[in-house]
Amino acid sequence: MKDRLKFIIILAVFFVAHFFPLERFHFYSPLYESFALLQEYARAHILLCLIPAFFIAGAISVFLSQAAVLKYLSSRAHKLVSYGVASVSGSVLAVCSCTVLPIFSGIYKRGAGLGPAIAFLYSGPAINVLAIILTARVLGMELGVARGVGAILFSVVIGFIMHLIYIKEERARAEVGKLVVPSSQTISRPIWQEIFLLAGMILILVFVNLGKYPEKDSLLYFLFLYKGVIVFFSVMLVIFALWKWFVKGEIILWGKATYGFALQILPLLFIGVLIAGFLLGRPGHDGLIPSRWVETLVGGNSWHANLFASVIGALMYFATLTEIPILQTLIGAGMGKGPALSLLLAGPALSLPNMLVIRSVIGTKKTLTYVSLVVIMATLSGMFFGTFF
Repeated sequence: MKDRLKFIIILAVFFVAHFFPLERFHFYSPLYESFALLQEYARAHILLCLIPAFFIAGAISVFLSQAAVLKYLSSRAHKLVSYGVASVSGSVLAVCSCTVLPIFSGIYKRGAGLGPAIAFLYSGPAINVLAIILTARVLGMELGVARGVGAILFSVVIGFIMHLIYIKEERARAEVGKLVVPSSQTISRPIWQEIFLLAGMILILVFVNLGKYPEKDSLLYFLFLYKGVIVFFSVMLVIFALWKWFVKGEIILWGKATYGFALQILPLLFIGVLIAGFLLGRPGHDGLIPSRWVETLVGGNSWHANLFASVIGALMYFATLTEIPILQTLIGAGMGKGPALSLLLAGPALSLPNMLVIRSVIGTKKTLTYVSLVVIMATLSGMFFGTFF
């Protein structure tokens, strides 16, 4: 009954945020920006981003063989394999800092080691091939290359440092078996069948969120023209896989796991988006902190400019690719190259809503460590880049 009431409240908040005619009302700006950002989030991300991600997370927690997760992503797996799989798996999704959360939660609860799980968590929103290409085209080749190289290194280095810091806890976690694993039936099937199902759902997630109309005579243009066909084909693949290889009891467990992820994550995201909107507003609209302060504080290439850019980037919520026009405006207002890279490396991978959910999965101490590592490394990278390039 408690979960049902919670779900009803979540639905009510979503429908109000999505359909309320907020543009007809004008009141105290930070408060207005808080609700306006929540409305943008509800309209742009809940249905097309988060709901597919919840289903993927539920499928991972129920269908995916725990032995396979432990083989490739556990703390005892070969480091080259575990971190390579985690970074590549995250990067193919091309999602924002919030959409990656249910999938991160799913693989961590299924048995992935903290280090590889963190590498996946960072790489999902940070190593976005389209974003890196667009960064190079709009902000310059140097920033594009620096972002790509920095993000790949960050995912592995931050994950490995987290593993080293909490290695005793991770060993205890593996030995005692403190893993939240749904008890699916002991059904033996080839792992390629599970991967087939997950691949179909990932294709749905990627193509329903394919960006704005791309330039002609490009691969993205071709994919954009046929994305409806690709999504339909992917849905058929998922239905076929479920019908052919999975039993009714497993599918029911999948639904329950998906429902559980939504109950856990959505309330924290809603709260985080409201706070972020109140403090920082939206692109082109000030919250409590005026944008001119930000523009003043990120000029040049000083330590405080890089640190401030990293911290602001970590707190702000960036939908996929929105960080590029924001940075274009800030660079035009005098932002240095170093702080620009600092924001690019910290911003897409973190946000206040993102932090609240990560805390619910791995705890306060590990979350603070992860956030601190991202901010510190982004600051150092920005300082290095601004000094030598």
